[in-house]
Amino acid sequence: MSTVVEATGLAKVYPNGTAALAPVDLSIARGEFVTLLGPSGCGKTTLLNLIAGLVVPSAGSLRWWGSALPPIEQRDRKLEFVFQSPTLMPWARVSNNVRLPLDLAGVPRAEGQRAAEHALAQVGLGGFEHHLPRELSGGMQMRASIARALVNEPDLLLMDEPFGALDEFTRQRLDDDLLALWQARGLTVVFVTHSIQEAVFLSTRVVVMAARPGRILASRVIDAPYPRDDAFRVSTDFAQHAHALSRCVASANAPAAAAR
Repeated sequence: MSTVVEATGLAKVYPNGTAALAPVDLSIARGEFVTLLGPSGCGKTTLLNLIAGLVVPSAGSLRWWGSALPPIEQRDRKLEFVFQSPTLMPWARVSNNVRLPLDLAGVPRAEGQRAAEHALAQVGLGGFEHHLPRELSGGMQMRASIARALVNEPDLLLMDEPFGALDEFTRQRLDDDLLALWQARGLTVVFVTHSIQEAVFLSTRVVVMAARPGRILASRVIDAPYPRDDAFRVSTDFAQHAHALSRCVASANAPAAAAR
């Protein structure tokens, strides 16, 4: 299985002296669904931003698909980022929001519109092309944000706690839909969450991080077969994985608790 991301000794210290990320080594293979799990301040988002090429590392190196060129400079590979909030243009129709990456890339409007409508259908928003973002629920807005990421047909999808602000019912439904998209598209996904249950349900592998400084504490393979459904959520296998990760997260929190 080919490697999509290879981080070696990757670290980030901000100008104010904050060590956001201690040197970490992380390899992500094609087709994996890797979740970064841990308490606030453990470097999950920093690591995701480094992988996205949005932040320059203080030390170490990153390779994407075997190349040191950042993804934005690679013509044959695509990376897309889904942020915590939908970040939709409030004045633009949903289809225009989704079509934006293609418009910026100079794709003909008709072709881009077809691609946007296809992406919206894939996330369950067919028929909402002409709505404004304010006319959608929070979950639907996040679906539109995911459609905007998918319209470019990415090879690597980075997601920074995209469902954290949603109610549990909507969150579980979007988790189900995300897994279906991941499998159908053959995506490689790196996903950030604070939810142990969400991490177990989604992931092929969960990477637990600890703070002060941010670092990788443990990695656990979730070997349950796909597709996963509500039966998996109440299974003994699910509970065992969740218990093991809970213990890891508790140990990740221990230094911060001791410091208080």
